[in-house]
Amino acid sequence: MPHLVSHPAHPPALVRSIEARIIAFDATWLRVRWKIMGCAKLVVPAFAGKGRADELWKTTCFELFLQPPTEESYIEVNLSPSERWNAYNFSGRREGMSERPMPREPDCTMRLGTDMAIFDAALPATGLPPAPLKAGFSAVIEEEGGVKSYWALAHSGDAPDFHDPACFLEEVAAPSGA
Repeated sequence: MPHLVSHPAHPPALVRSIEARIIAFDATWLRVRWKIMGCAKLVVPAFAGKGRADELWKTTCFELFLQPPTEESYIEVNLSPSERWNAYNFSGRREGMSERPMPREPDCTMRLGTDMAIFDAALPATGLPPAPLKAGFSAVIEEEGGVKSYWALAHSGDAPDFHDPACFLEEVAAPSGA
């Protein structure tokens, strides 16, 4: 699993590590998993039911960026343990943002233990750009006391910026059975 790193300007309280990876990709679903170690003080948003919502990044949420390798455009998918989600198109880095249509809502599940949490998401494959793709995994983690840390595959600036193309480090092959 690729390891995410926390932005040095926003250290976590107890979270020790976050790993993220694609666990399956077929013609129907892209399945993604984030594993959080040190989750004893993790703030988990209350269940809100499926539905689009903005500003999910204000508390614990998980994000996936997907970009065709030769294009400036990319998509951002935000996923919350509350089951709220959103997807956006961008024409370039933080430019031309619009809501991305999805053929059905993603499925999200959070399993929380005493030291480890697992967040799984299944995204409808027909709502994503065609593979191959470059992917950026990220997470905003809120812990008790308002401590927020920002995790990505890489950080290149003084402030967290998940839209930085330097964060899109993983390669996503075409789905199996497609």
